[in-house]
Amino acid sequence: MGVFVIDVIVAGGGPTGVMLAAELRLHGVRVVVLEKEAEPAAFVRALGLHVRSIEVLDQRGLLDRFLAHGRQYPLGGFFAGIDQPAPDRIDTAHPYVLGIRQPVTDRLLADHAAELGAEIRRGRELVGLSQDDDGVTAELADGTRLRSRWLVGCDGGRSTVRTLLGVGFPGEPSRVETLLGEMEVAAPPETVAAVVARVRETQKRFGLADFGNGVHRVIVPAEGVTEDRSAPPTLEEFRQQLRAIAGTDFGVHSPRWLSRFGDATRQAERYRVGRVLLAGDAAHIHPPTGGQGLNLGIQDAFNLGWKLAAEVAGWAPDGLLDSYHAERHPVAADVLNNTRAQMELMSTEPGPRAVRRLLTELMGFEDVNRYLIEKITAIGVRYDFGAGHELLGRRLRDVGLRRGRLYALMHGGRGLLLDQTGRLSVAGWADRVDHVVDVSDELDVPAVLLRPDGHVAWVGDDQRDLLGRLPTWFGAAAA
Repeated sequence: MGVFVIDVIVAGGGPTGVMLAAELRLHGVRVVVLEKEAEPAAFVRALGLHVRSIEVLDQRGLLDRFLAHGRQYPLGGFFAGIDQPAPDRIDTAHPYVLGIRQPVTDRLLADHAAELGAEIRRGRELVGLSQDDDGVTAELADGTRLRSRWLVGCDGGRSTVRTLLGVGFPGEPSRVETLLGEMEVAAPPETVAAVVARVRETQKRFGLADFGNGVHRVIVPAEGVTEDRSAPPTLEEFRQQLRAIAGTDFGVHSPRWLSRFGDATRQAERYRVGRVLLAGDAAHIHPPTGGQGLNLGIQDAFNLGWKLAAEVAGWAPDGLLDSYHAERHPVAADVLNNTRAQMELMSTEPGPRAVRRLLTELMGFEDVNRYLIEKITAIGVRYDFGAGHELLGRRLRDVGLRRGRLYALMHGGRGLLLDQTGRLSVAGWADRVDHVVDVSDELDVPAVLLRPDGHVAWVGDDQRDLLGRLPTWFGAAAA
């Protein structure tokens, strides 16, 4: 193999792409992010981070900088907007949703990646690619060609990388469309609040959120489905739909930005073709119900980063990189399924409204409510590692230790053996796995082996059993 200046090209500089770049840089991977837009997007698609994404940030030592720019809200009301408070026993040290606008999230993640040494090139659009046994050649719109060992498409729902690979993207096209934007509102606050409360009794895809200084985030169903969703709506279109749905246009004016989105639901058939992989919206699209999209992409990157870094470093065991598809494809399929269900429950038709009333009753049972919250926040995800302890395959929450907290030990993105016995060893894997002897009153097992993404790979106290599990995730022992 020739000498590569770039180990990994990441196509797409959104939250998935820059999170992936940061994870790769933790392991010394030489990474270049190509983003076709010259400037960061000003529009605000996502408004918050769910529990699992908050945990991911905490595992990498980033949470404090995000908390400084966000606001914590109680869990509940995520599933189809059904307003039920969260049950008492949520398995996390972070039982809240973090309200934070997407441009801020994008900036903080990009700053993190740049601090670690990732090179982010804006105004660089990928238009072609080819691959061979050794690497990938990327062709840019300006005629530049770049060569790397691997390439990951994080370039959104209309992914150029996915199209060039010829990967199927089956699913359903949009049936309904929604207008979204930020604009000033002339109507007094009490009028806005009264009208919104009345309309939302039946129309759950409607709302005005006050951002201060007279500016509101406005969401309202569109009249139909446009052929070209990349064309933004006009302010007059907002006014017409507001009058049709709410009986008033609230005197909206001076828009900051206007956009539209549909409820198309699609998933890539494969997340890997040779040396090219897909992540985030390039691998799956779905309606924004439950606020899962940005979170799902960040979690894709968290799963893929250490595995691809292991491949670059040369210690990845057989099948490790393919476990990215095996683990994340079912997770996204479940998100697509629950967003489909939520869209049905938000319909104004009598049948779906009846099902919504029934589900609201069922969510009064704590176990049902907890199950749906864990699904939306992704803390219920369990990868299939085979038979074993109930923790196996699950992520471990940030448990308290006698000398601190668990997540504070995971900032470097390495594996971790948390050993409460003091009798175990990771000799041979010390370059990939940290061994911490400490005790937690919150953990009733002798020891756990955690992957770099915090998922439990082994539980027990037998050294021989541990030695049989370490190569599965961390390759052969060093000489």
